[in-house]
Amino acid sequence: MGEHEPILVEGLVKVYGKTRAVDGLDLVVAKGSVVAVLGPNGAGKTTLIRILATLAKPTGGRAMVAGYDVASHPAQVRRNIGIAGQSESIDEYLTGRQNLVMVGELSRLPRSEAKLRAATLLGRFELNDAADRPTKTYSGGMRRKLDLAASMITQPEVLFLDEPTTGLDPRARMGMWQLIRELGDAGTTILLTTQYLDEADQLAHNIAVVDSGKVIAWGSPDQLKTQVGGAVLEVTLPATADTEVAAALLRGAISKSVTVDQRRHKLTLPTTEETGLVTKVIRALDAGDIPVDDVTVRRPALDDVFMTLTGHGAETDKEAAA
Repeated sequence: MGEHEPILVEGLVKVYGKTRAVDGLDLVVAKGSVVAVLGPNGAGKTTLIRILATLAKPTGGRAMVAGYDVASHPAQVRRNIGIAGQSESIDEYLTGRQNLVMVGELSRLPRSEAKLRAATLLGRFELNDAADRPTKTYSGGMRRKLDLAASMITQPEVLFLDEPTTGLDPRARMGMWQLIRELGDAGTTILLTTQYLDEADQLAHNIAVVDSGKVIAWGSPDQLKTQVGGAVLEVTLPATADTEVAAALLRGAISKSVTVDQRRHKLTLPTTEETGLVTKVIRALDAGDIPVDDVTVRRPALDDVFMTLTGHGAETDKEAAA
């Protein structure tokens, strides 16, 4: 690890007024890897992408992309990156082909080369049939594909994807996952942000869990899941039950950490392969006159990791913002 990593971030800080959107963040992304930055709205994910793509200047710390400092050599950084953000950058009155050629020419490609790369990308992203239609006639999934194709027109060394599947239907989302996998397999270094735990699990070699502007955990999906334990016990309560009271009762009765999901009326406990835990939990809740709808034991998921690390679900801040 060091100066020649595609992405190297050390002590990065970004302050907006009294808000520290990024607060001493460190991150290293190895060449050819896919890294997901996972966290709720307000965690600092989009701000990080904007700084790395030279769209915002850092307040402090250092960020290197493709071997160049984003603050002192932004032009060199831009020549080596592609970015597909949450808002589409396509012109809906131009055709798909015209959009890609325009982006290529704006990136200083000769027109002939821009046309050649546009044709290649339209085929790769399965947009040939719609290539010469105005993009205002495209579906949401097609527009996202075109936006991703535009970010690849210069064959960048590093690709930034800011919540690439937000707003897509399940079929389009899975199609986008396949395209991102193919790009990663072809050797492109990809940093993507997401609020979707399953998306990070499906796509990333490594995950950086971000909360309040800091990386609070790092590792492969399986490495992060081991932080929760071999399996988890999930207790579903009726909507009328007080989940906080139930959690406090279990903590006292069986001396285990209990994570509360108020929205889904669920309590989650690590099992550590303990025998008889289900019986102990049911007896403790029954003694406290707390009804139970369901009890299951399952393998840990990234949602359990996030709840354990932050004390809230991955979408809590999103809902609060809404």
